[in-house]
Amino acid sequence: MKRSFKWSAFMVLLTFILILTTACSSESSGGETDETNSGTDGTTEENGANTDPIKIGVLASLTGALETYGKQTQAGFELGLEYATDGTMEVNGRKIEVVFEDTETKPEVSVQKATKLLEEDEVDFLVGSSSSGDTLAVLPLAEEYEKIMVVEPAVADSITGSEFNKYIFRTARNSSQDAVAGAAAIADEGVKIATLAPDYSFGRDGVAAFKDAAIDLGAEIVLEEYADPAATDFTSNIQKIIEAKPDYLFVIWAGANSPWNQIADMKLQDNGIKISTGAPDIAALSTMAPLIGMEGFTVYYHDLPKNEVNDWLVEEHKARYDGAVPDLFTPGGMSAAISIVEALKKTEGDTDSEKLIETMEGMSFETPKGTMTFRPEDHQALQSLYAIRLVKKDGVDYPVPELIRELTPEETAPPIRN
Repeated sequence: MKRSFKWSAFMVLLTFILILTTACSSESSGGETDETNSGTDGTTEENGANTDPIKIGVLASLTGALETYGKQTQAGFELGLEYATDGTMEVNGRKIEVVFEDTETKPEVSVQKATKLLEEDEVDFLVGSSSSGDTLAVLPLAEEYEKIMVVEPAVADSITGSEFNKYIFRTARNSSQDAVAGAAAIADEGVKIATLAPDYSFGRDGVAAFKDAAIDLGAEIVLEEYADPAATDFTSNIQKIIEAKPDYLFVIWAGANSPWNQIADMKLQDNGIKISTGAPDIAALSTMAPLIGMEGFTVYYHDLPKNEVNDWLVEEHKARYDGAVPDLFTPGGMSAAISIVEALKKTEGDTDSEKLIETMEGMSFETPKGTMTFRPEDHQALQSLYAIRLVKKDGVDYPVPELIRELTPEETAPPIRN
């Protein structure tokens, strides 16, 4: 009796275990099949590839003092995505979605908007912004959230220098690249130079870099003058420059409140002071008629680069914007978009930040300004700039940058400062 009871109990237990195991196995198998077929978590039935959209958050000054720059960047970025994806707006089966946010050129607003993009929109990339101050405020968020941020068009050296982190890549040129180009145009042994710049990171970094490059060429910096970035009256600044008696005034400026009219009104050139600067956007060029004949440099003017990407940009921009040509920061927005798409092509649509960093370090890609390369050490894009003089051109109501020579990426490579 006891043996029969034990045997029966054993058989019941064994049967229960078999039923439980079979049920668990079926549940597991059925769950996987249902998930795959339903396409949840961004997978497809055919190959299990991720089909979630790739989300890009773009920070730009769409209102305020740098509104023009922000809107140029926005237009260029949209055109760049279209160009780089051959119009499909997708990479490896993943659609690209873009969210634009207005920073208002206020660092505190930039942080709020970037946090919203990262937490609510769950973007895979950040891009921006128009102001160096805005950009510097956001850099720590890229590191905190471990997301790639492509910097465009902010130029402060510290972005890829003292404030650099490994998630930052910059398609914009930096202040040192501008400085090398600017110094090459005017600096020489014994030349006396004064500088005028806005009193924030963009201006101070630019002057510091220009000063180093000019001194290396034998020039002397006799005055560094800084003005309120929002100033509309530059009389006292310009008077100090006249009193310093330089051979050249090198101006670094950004924004609609440029000093060009007052420089002309106060007749610096009549005082023997030659003016040099980076040729700005077309709106600012319109105020520079007194500077025809000036030699300086530019980041971009639409008929300077000779390559297929720029040809496409100029043609498409004219077609979509009522005949208007791309302006100073339009190719930068396009370059930022192209860099992201080219990196995603190489990762087959994978947005893992570590894989993207490995891919993007040392990556070269074609832009409206020719070939750019992300330098591995600091992720600064090495790129061409242009030595120019301003000339009068029939049928154009502003001074036109005429090419003296293209400054190669090797010539304009800035110091590594991170």
